Amino acid sequence: MIMNNAVLRSVRYMLSLSEGRVIEIIKLSGLKVTPSDMASWLKKDDEPEYREMSDEAMGHFLNGLIFFRRGKNEELPPPPLETRLTNNIVLKKLRVAFELKDTDMLDIFNLVDFRISKPEISAFFRKPGHKNYRECGEQVLRNFLKGLTQRVKGKDKATS
Repeated sequence: MIMNNAVLRSVRYMLSLSEGRVIEIIKLSGLKVTPSDMASWLKKDDEPEYREMSDEAMGHFLNGLIFFRRGKNEELPPPPLETRLTNNIVLKKLRVAFELKDTDMLDIFNLVDFRISKPEISAFFRKPGHKNYRECGEQVLRNFLKGLTQRVKGKDKATS
C-alpha cells in the first residue's frame, strides 16, 4: 500500500507550502487539480471528506516537485510519469528533487535513529528483478520523510 496522501502532507509540511502552491507544483508536471481535490487529499484518513490520492496525481506531484526544486530544463525529457507507484519510486523521486546522495540519505536516516546501510539504500534504487533489488517498505519511507523533514526544517532554523 502506497501512502500518497501521507507523502503529500509530509512534503507540504516540510517545505511549508500552501495548498495553492502544491496545486501549482502539480501543474508544473501538466496535471490540473482543483482546490477541493487538494483539500480532500490533505484530510486525515478518518475525516469524512478524505479521498485517496491516485498514483497518477502523486506522480505528477513528485515530477512537479523535481521541477519546483531543481528547475525545468526544456532540453531534457521530463522524468517518466509512472501510472503505478511504489515506495521505491517515491523514494527515488524525492532523492532527485532534494538532490541527495547516498551519504545524505544515511545522514537523514541517522537523524531519526533508523539503522540502514549504504548497500541497503542502493538496493532500493535498483531495477525490479535485479538480484540486489529490495522493496522499500512503508517503515523505511516514513522514517525517510521524518528525517528529511528534520533536515529541511533544521536548515530553515539555521538560516532564520
